[in-house]
Amino acid sequence: MVRLNDLTTQMLLDDPEERRVLSQVSWVQYEVLLADLGDTLPYRVHFLDGVLEILAPSRKHEQGKSQLGNLLELYFLETDTDYFPMGSTTLRKPAQQAGGEPDESYCIGTDKDIPDLAIEVIVTSGSINRLELYSRLGVQEVWFWQNNCLSLYHRREETPEQFVDTAGYEAIQHSELLPDLDLALLTRCLQNPNPLAAAKDFRRGLRGSDR
Repeated sequence: MVRLNDLTTQMLLDDPEERRVLSQVSWVQYEVLLADLGDTLPYRVHFLDGVLEILAPSRKHEQGKSQLGNLLELYFLETDTDYFPMGSTTLRKPAQQAGGEPDESYCIGTDKDIPDLAIEVIVTSGSINRLELYSRLGVQEVWFWQNNCLSLYHRREETPEQFVDTAGYEAIQHSELLPDLDLALLTRCLQNPNPLAAAKDFRRGLRGSDR
């Protein structure tokens, strides 16, 4: 059994963006870890085929996650788009041996058990393949924010063999869930270190595109 208390105590003493990976972890052990962690500790936990990854996000990580989420929700408001935020809800499919907690996630149009969109802010690389993880969980679209750039992937359920290297996802230039979203505008605003100025700039851009 994984000694969770020892691991989490050590992580609190280490670098604020600390990532630990454990192998040969059973699904039952994973469920026990989630129950022990609860909602009180700021960790993201991912599980895939017996590999468990625990991340203690840094301030930079959390700032990126919050700013991206804030701008997206501003987009939903300005464009009158129905959305249902799921945040870092733990997503689990025991039969697929997959579980994860995205930085942000949303259902678009209607509420669902699994989000349509999962967003990951990458500050330090991990060992679990996020696209494989989200493919097994059934997430349609995955966004990565890394090194001040956005990378988007959309799941191709009918032709996964064409995208084996990306777990059935195709790299895309524009969101298929939010086809009217100006990614250049969003990226520029995400690169602004001042959240208020970024939000104002983004809102001006959204309103200007309507005229």
